[in-house]
Amino acid sequence: MFRLFMNSAPLTRSIKSKFIPNALPSVTQSRTMVSGTGARETQDLIISKLFDVSNYSAVVTGGGTGIGLMMAQALCANGAKVYITGRRKEALDAVVEKHNTGVGKIIALPGDITSKDDIKRLVSIVEEKEPNGIHLLVNNAGIARDDNTKYSNGKPDFKSAQSISEHMFKSDPQAWADTFQTNVTSQFFVAAGFLPLLSKARESTPGFSPSIINTTSISGVMKGSSNGQFAYASSKAAFIHLTRMMATTFVEAKIRVNSIAPGVFPSEMTAGDSNEHQKSELSSEASNPSGRYGHDSDMAACLLYLAGPGGVFLNGQIIYPDGGNILTSPACT
Repeated sequence: MFRLFMNSAPLTRSIKSKFIPNALPSVTQSRTMVSGTGARETQDLIISKLFDVSNYSAVVTGGGTGIGLMMAQALCANGAKVYITGRRKEALDAVVEKHNTGVGKIIALPGDITSKDDIKRLVSIVEEKEPNGIHLLVNNAGIARDDNTKYSNGKPDFKSAQSISEHMFKSDPQAWADTFQTNVTSQFFVAAGFLPLLSKARESTPGFSPSIINTTSISGVMKGSSNGQFAYASSKAAFIHLTRMMATTFVEAKIRVNSIAPGVFPSEMTAGDSNEHQKSELSSEASNPSGRYGHDSDMAACLLYLAGPGGVFLNGQIIYPDGGNILTSPACT
């Protein structure tokens, strides 16, 4: 079990002492900052300003387990109000019960993002609760449905075209459809639905830069099949490109879009299940250069960097918290 922010006590204390600090650096985009001009600029460089999300309202899809839960915890621990969505109400309720311990707040919002009508319902609920808009949308929900072709369940003979063909035909067309529906199509409509609320936050806070963070995967940039997960890897590649298209489409609306493309982190997808705290554990040995799997704090650091004032100059970018995995495996990047 990994602990969130094992060494983050100073940051948490500074936020507790000032629950709603200035969310923006004192230097705005309209002003050119000259290095070494005084104490005010130096104050903009302290941690409590660079990664301050204490006045944020955020929505995290798939926030009941795995990486989504890590993100919700990170935001809550640092003072944000976080709405977590997911299909399983019991999982969301467990998160609220077990992890609502930060200076912020986690709120369960059950719903199915594969339904346009349900997306509209979720948006309406959040809009009623947050009339001034939301500061952050995290498109995190995702599924993997490649059990028939995963190499852990059997590999083809890669020297035999017939063997490869038979292995590929084990794949279920409905599994492809379901995977792309959740991992790509739904992300498109969730972003579209919450876009006006993101814009409201910008309008209500002059100079603020709201953002969308998409959870993709290193599977989307690696040339291999992600160990036989053809549909999953393809969907994540599509999601990465959708991120670029969103960033380009939303740029004049002043809404940033970036992506976190993780390697292997403990989750129900990678471990198979979760415990009573909605947390998962991986007992196998990690094969990446770092020699370990991702920690809660690794994901939290990426999220706070992209979401906080320190990340406002980033748009259309991808961060790879993967322990160096794509440095040793064939990648498209």
